[in-house]
Amino acid sequence: MADLTPLLAFRWSPRSFDPNAELAADEASSLLEAARWAPSAGNAQPWRFALGHRQDESWKRILVSLPADDQRWARHASALVVGAHTGGDPEPAAYDLGQAIAHLTVQATALGLHVRQLTRFDRAGLAVELDLPPEVRPLVVAAVGRLGDPSALPEELRRRETGLRHRRPLATLLLR
Repeated sequence: MADLTPLLAFRWSPRSFDPNAELAADEASSLLEAARWAPSAGNAQPWRFALGHRQDESWKRILVSLPADDQRWARHASALVVGAHTGGDPEPAAYDLGQAIAHLTVQATALGLHVRQLTRFDRAGLAVELDLPPEVRPLVVAAVGRLGDPSALPEELRRRETGLRHRRPLATLLLR
């Protein structure tokens, strides 16, 4: 494998979060600041975020928008971050939001935190729950926290959590 910065090599998207760990205010600020400095087309910065800390009202509103099978583990995350985008052309805005979430994820790794991103949730319901203006379109929910005990997960998730990580070989990703 090519030499890769540990921030990327050790990044991992767990489902097992420590249900007692809190996300400190300075950690939350650091994550959002990293997202703020992501590149964007024409410096449009079309991303918007909603941050809910475990058990606060925003966190509860975000959690209920997730499918029940994801709520089983996401309820233990220290924070849930909604990534939304604005702008007239949704494709570049979504791409730019992805850059911002990637920066947030790498910063989380630098802080000893983990992030698992979810794109399967009730977008319309979440927009209503958070009273978002129509031009703000939620695209991702990122569960953030410290690693927890995988044995606390349901059996089918535990197997996936503790199995080897797999990535496609680089050669299969190259277009010819």
